[in-house]
Amino acid sequence: MVALAYSNNGSFVDRVTELLNRLDYRVADSDVERQAIFRLRYEAYRREKAIRPNFTKSFADDYDDAENCWLFGLDVEGKLSSSIRIHVATAEQPVCPSLSTFPDIIEPELEQGKVIIDPTRFVTDSTMTRLLPGLPYLTLRLCWMAAEYFEAEHFMVAIRDEHKAFYKRTFDHRLICPARPYPMLKDPICLMTLDHNEVADRLYRRYPFFRSNHFERRMLFDRSSSARNIAA
Repeated sequence: MVALAYSNNGSFVDRVTELLNRLDYRVADSDVERQAIFRLRYEAYRREKAIRPNFTKSFADDYDDAENCWLFGLDVEGKLSSSIRIHVATAEQPVCPSLSTFPDIIEPELEQGKVIIDPTRFVTDSTMTRLLPGLPYLTLRLCWMAAEYFEAEHFMVAIRDEHKAFYKRTFDHRLICPARPYPMLKDPICLMTLDHNEVADRLYRRYPFFRSNHFERRMLFDRSSSARNIAA
């Protein structure tokens, strides 16, 4: 088995930066890649008893096929280790999972021309997370890249109450709606957000591994043929 654990040397930031150099971000375009992510999702949600079992052992929904959706897998030394789905919602393309549960909050923001990053289906492989505690941070790094690339005002998260402290402590998210029932999940979900421009500098000083450059962001989020050719 490949040795995956952190080096014991250095600070948390040093160790996460080391991990960043060992992982690959990829947009899941092929059926094989997508199905692997859907199986990872199922395992993660079943582990927390957030969904009911099904015979396919896969967890997907119609939002995975939206035009403004990016489905990401993170590989650590060749192993699918985490995944996140990001919708970039605008007045022209408002589709995003959180809109169905929080329309009274999200619709006015979109009508004002604001851009919203709406990440959902954030899951990790349990073994990899135990070995590499920085993995969730580097998965959420994709949200910061999306916010910067699309010049978003909001980085929203629809999460269970027990996760509020993490997002408040790490990113300075603020609660904007208490928990409501959420489609396909057993537990209710609350809504938090932050203004990317207000908190980005503070975050980058504290956790410099969240920084990215334009080339990296373009390779992940630009769907033009020229960008794909460069990435290949």
